[in-house]
Amino acid sequence: MALYKLTDFDPDYKDTFGGSDIKGMSVYAEGTDEKIGTVSEILVDENGHFRYLVVDMGFWIFGKKILLPVGRSRVDRNSDRVYAIGMTREQADRLPEFDESQTIDYDYEERVRSVYRTSPGAVDRSAALEASAPIENATGVNIPYQPYPASAPSYERDTYTYEREPSLYQLSQENHHTFRLYEERLIASKQRRKVGEVTVGKHVETETARVAVPIEKERVVVERVTPEDAGRAVTPGEANFREGEVARVDIYEETPDIRKETVVREEVRVRKEVDRETVEAQDTVRREELDVNAPNLPIDER
Repeated sequence: MALYKLTDFDPDYKDTFGGSDIKGMSVYAEGTDEKIGTVSEILVDENGHFRYLVVDMGFWIFGKKILLPVGRSRVDRNSDRVYAIGMTREQADRLPEFDESQTIDYDYEERVRSVYRTSPGAVDRSAALEASAPIENATGVNIPYQPYPASAPSYERDTYTYEREPSLYQLSQENHHTFRLYEERLIASKQRRKVGEVTVGKHVETETARVAVPIEKERVVVERVTPEDAGRAVTPGEANFREGEVARVDIYEETPDIRKETVVREEVRVRKEVDRETVEAQDTVRREELDVNAPNLPIDER
């Protein structure tokens, strides 16, 4: 029967019990109102049932911690206290010290149980407790106190179960039922994924360009005309007959000079812009609700 710290068994135990927590509450002796110590931890079994409250008795015995079975505890949330039923200082002195570094085995628990089984107040206090308010255990459930019988049966290591001693552990087995109500909810999240790729580049195209260049070409025009005084006799010496007289005229022409040069035609700028939109989705979600079937019985929901 392995035992676990509640914080290790269920780190979110406060949410499980609706924010309720008895750790840190002061523990007092029932009836005498004498402070015993403080609840430092809660031990549960493998099914999550409360089995022991770990009580730091620094108020009574310096540095000593003991185990208080949950069946011997009563929680008074109005005064923010836990009352140890039937606990006396002599009984606390006889309880073995709880060492968190050691494993709790059957022999250790038997040493603890043997002290509570022989508690002198277990039977004598029953009448007074029956007349008082019902006992509220660590789970907040009210049950009548059941003192341990005067002649306790014997137990064996291999057959022992907590259910056989309801006076010590009845709270966990019969009244400590925890229901977790679950509901579904829609979680909206976003994932960034690649949907495509845009490639912007350039290539070279060729075409035939035409350009018109006006040019000039010179030519020699030889014009032969008849003067008005044609046939007139010239005076002697006016006519000069010379052999090989030549007139020279330079002829020029323009030729086109065609060449290519590169110029900036346009500039291309590439950037990204984000378009935003809201996408709505709907689905059916489930939620658990608590059903309490207790005809004609008083129910106190907290």
